[in-house]
Amino acid sequence: MSNQDSEKDIARVLKYQDELLGSIAMPDMREAERRISCSQELLDELGYARPARGSGQVSLVLDPNLEAPSWEKLSAEAAASVSGDVEIEFLFTEEQLVANAAVIRELNGEYDQIHHLDQYDIAVAAAAGVLAGAVDILLVGVPHKTREGLKAGSLSDYIRDMFDKKFPPEEMERLANSKVSKVPFDAQDNRNTTIDVDGLCTYYHRLYSLGHDPLLGFLFGTADILSGRMTTIDKAGHIVSQVVENYANRRESDVFAALAKEMAHLASDMTTSMGLPVPLMGLLDLFQFGSIGEYEQTVAEIVQGMYYEGYDFIHFCSMSMGAAIVEVAVRIGYALRRIKDGATVGDAIPVSTNHEKMPKLGTMLFIGHSAASAVNAGKVIFTDNPLAINYPQWTLFAKYAYQQLRWGLVTKPEFRNRYVLGAIDGELATVYDDIDSFFEESQSGPVSL
Repeated sequence: MSNQDSEKDIARVLKYQDELLGSIAMPDMREAERRISCSQELLDELGYARPARGSGQVSLVLDPNLEAPSWEKLSAEAAASVSGDVEIEFLFTEEQLVANAAVIRELNGEYDQIHHLDQYDIAVAAAAGVLAGAVDILLVGVPHKTREGLKAGSLSDYIRDMFDKKFPPEEMERLANSKVSKVPFDAQDNRNTTIDVDGLCTYYHRLYSLGHDPLLGFLFGTADILSGRMTTIDKAGHIVSQVVENYANRRESDVFAALAKEMAHLASDMTTSMGLPVPLMGLLDLFQFGSIGEYEQTVAEIVQGMYYEGYDFIHFCSMSMGAAIVEVAVRIGYALRRIKDGATVGDAIPVSTNHEKMPKLGTMLFIGHSAASAVNAGKVIFTDNPLAINYPQWTLFAKYAYQQLRWGLVTKPEFRNRYVLGAIDGELATVYDDIDSFFEESQSGPVSL
């Protein structure tokens, strides 16, 4: 039975019980009241003191053999007596219905207030986003090739130098020439391929080969090492998976050995002149559409040009600093506010963005990344340069925008309804407890009223 059918049965039974109560004829007590009044006057005239009103107690004794009818029996009697659908509202007057609606609105308001952002919350989120945007403009910059190698903003140059120290080019070259990092998907042109890969060359082979993707490589690259194949998405957006005979002997039969070889190869390519692409960047070669800019290029052509100009994995790490600022600043501000409001340090640790566990945090992060993305959009428009796009920032904005949209349209109304029903159920539980106590007391003896 559905909840709707159950509610209809309850309403029908209540209607039936109401009609039964209405059919009970009450005796005319006017004569009895007149006689009682006369008796009281006579007692007063004779000087007898009457007991104070309310000093006596009335005891109610229930028949011990009385049994409550089963719900099935009540439902059957109600169905036979009451026809048609019955709404529960018949039990209430117009004034009561208006009062009930006001209570529901108040409970909805209480729930909304839990997730309502005040001026402090908005200020923290917006300030974090603007700061991240400023860092992106002033310190990250736009990559460009110079005689000294790739250069961008001061922060980007610092991070690139850190990578050079962590992965020294000399050591990485030795690693690249060793058997440890030799992989079957590293063909740099079509001289050894069975199927031509459009655009495959020294400059672009890491962009087109999915095994070189810092994220997808752990899936496609490891699979290629195990199968001795090379999986690519070429310049024209064609997906090609083939065995390159000259590189087929580089395969591994053990998945852990293949995974280790994948990691070693990625490390060896990290600081090369044409380094690893941005995570998932190779998938954009499938986007063979668009008419962007002066030369009316497709999305894939724009991405290929960005990679050629130095939009690589190390620059991706530099761009991520702005997004990290939003995450850290907003979460710290949220935690400090929770602690100030009385939450324990453990409860205030802002890890989850679940709106029920951490009210407001998801919305604050959405505002922060929206502000940072807006600043970056202005940077792209002002410079008219696709290399100014902050890829990680827009990725996080898309993630939080989806979460916020889902929260506002689906999750929040559902949870608000649960909150209201929970408050109503709490009051009903109190009423049921009183009823149970009354019946328990009645079974043990007379009940004082």
